[in-house]
Amino acid sequence: MTVFPIHPPRLIMLDLDGTLVDSVPDLAMAIDNMLNAIGKPLAGESKVRTWVGNGAHALVARAFVDSMTYPDALNEREDFQRAYRLFFDYYEKSNGEAAVVYPGVHEALKRWQSKGIKLAIVTNKPMQFTTSLIERVGIAHYFDWISGGDSLPKRKPEPDQLLHILQLSGEEALHALMVGDSSNDIKAARAANVCSLAVPYGYNHGQSIEDSHPDQIVNRLDEFHH
Repeated sequence: MTVFPIHPPRLIMLDLDGTLVDSVPDLAMAIDNMLNAIGKPLAGESKVRTWVGNGAHALVARAFVDSMTYPDALNEREDFQRAYRLFFDYYEKSNGEAAVVYPGVHEALKRWQSKGIKLAIVTNKPMQFTTSLIERVGIAHYFDWISGGDSLPKRKPEPDQLLHILQLSGEEALHALMVGDSSNDIKAARAANVCSLAVPYGYNHGQSIEDSHPDQIVNRLDEFHH
């Protein structure tokens, strides 16, 4: 396990859904509208909460088969492709409608920004939804860079997005921190040789974030002081 650098981080990269914003109400609305349109039973918010975390494609696939696991061949089916397009249409309308910023997020981001720490979002959410969501919930002005799930060929848990932000920022991994709520965030941080900070309130597929062995866990982001 890596350890925190002696000096405070110069760059903090943060996951979005489940870390900064509770977006499940909006996602569940779009998923249920999609399922209704294709004649499938509605999923409901509790199921969607366990399905979030691996990008839009995985979320729609899980909803389509009503399971965490789905066959790779699903992507070849025309009815799935229609469902995927419908989800995008519905989520375009619901994105940001009921989403809320978690307690302590504004306070932490404001403090870090005031200290001159560079801030970035690293999410598996498609960019078109990422930018509109952070604008609607009022946190867009904090961030220097944003990497979405379709910004690069590979996304979390691969380290590519983190490495790209490191390159853009000019910072070394030693002086960077990845903050997230899921195993994907911790795996990506470890693969990029970046320290990890986790929150326990997110969407880690129903699993405890402690099982992923982050470097540190805080109940709220504004509880992190280093």
